[in-house]
Formats: sequence, structure tokens, C-alpha cells
Amino acid sequence: MAPESLTQIFLGTLLANNFVLAMFLGLCPFLGVSGKLDTAAPMGAATTFVMLVASLCAYGLNWLVVEFQLEFLRLISFIVVIASAVQLVEMFMKKYSPALFRALGIFLPLITTNCAVLGVALFQTAREYNFLQSVVFAIAAGAGFTLALVLMAGLRERLNLANVPGVVQGTALSLMLAGLLSLAFMGFAGLGAGE
Repeated sequence: MAPESLTQIFLGTLLANNFVLAMFLGLCPFLGVSGKLDTAAPMGAATTFVMLVASLCAYGLNWLVVEFQLEFLRLISFIVVIASAVQLVEMFMKKYSPALFRALGIFLPLITTNCAVLGVALFQTAREYNFLQSVVFAIAAGAGFTLALVLMAGLRERLNLANVPGVVQGTALSLMLAGLLSLAFMGFAGLGAGE
């Protein structure tokens, strides 16, 4: 495995194949938590951690289910690992940062049902990534998720200070911003496409 392939995986997942802005996975927390930078960055970090744990466990679980010919248990075992990782993050935040725990509200336990987290485990398995590629893929997916949240939160905070017509305030404006960010990220589509 050449180092370029890890770079391609990282840049491709971070920018060209961003889970939120290119694949449209994880839109619920993207639209729900991206109202303020104070909640967007920690939510991105929590999701990145869960993605990394899910990726590492999915790699081991995939090897195990293939070894014992139990492929039908793959999806349910991935979901159990993701739910367990989210519980760990939730307990950690509740103990060490109660204010952040309250600020994230329902979106923290909803990481369990975040399709971007499950997507990391399923995509790396389908692409047959080795251990190191899986780690890079998970970190890049989490960084891309965090990048999308922080960009959207920054734009929404700036627009709260602007004089915006009433007809596009609220959800309509958020969806238009998300569409424009997605279009901007489509410019990265050719990044790392070939050697």
C-alpha cells in the first residue's frame, strides 16, 4: 500500500466525498446542531470519536463474522457497537461537561441513529479497506462531518446578524445554505481521482 492511497482516502473522504455535503448522510444533526459554533464543534468531535470507534470495531467484527461465516450478523453487530460508543460519549460529556451535554440535547443520543456513522462501517467493509485505511477513512469522515457542521454554524451565525427578508428566514435559509455548501463541495469532485 503506497502512502498516496492513504492521502487519497483522506482528501477524498474529507472533501470530494464529504459525508454530509456530497453523500447527504447525517443531515439531522447537520441542520439541528449547526445553529451555533459552540455546539457544532463539540458535536463534530463526538461524532468523529464515535466514527473512529465504530470503524475500528467494524474492522474486527467484519473479520470475525467472515471467519465464522456469520455475515448475516454484520449489520446488527455494527449497530450494537455504535450504540455502545455513543453511550460512552454521552456518559463522558454528562460527567465532565454538563453544560455542553444540555446544549447538545437530543442530538447527542441521536448519534446512534446517524446514518453517517453506520455509513463509515459499511463503506469501509464494502471497499475492503485494511486496518490503517479504515482508521484514515474514519478520521477523514469525522473531520469532514465536523468541517460541514462548523462551516454551516459560522454561516448561520453571520446571517443572524444580517437583515434577511422574512420569507427566507429559518428553515428555508438553512436549506439554501446547505445547498450552496453542497454545490461548493462538488468542486472537489475530481480531487484525488487518479494517479
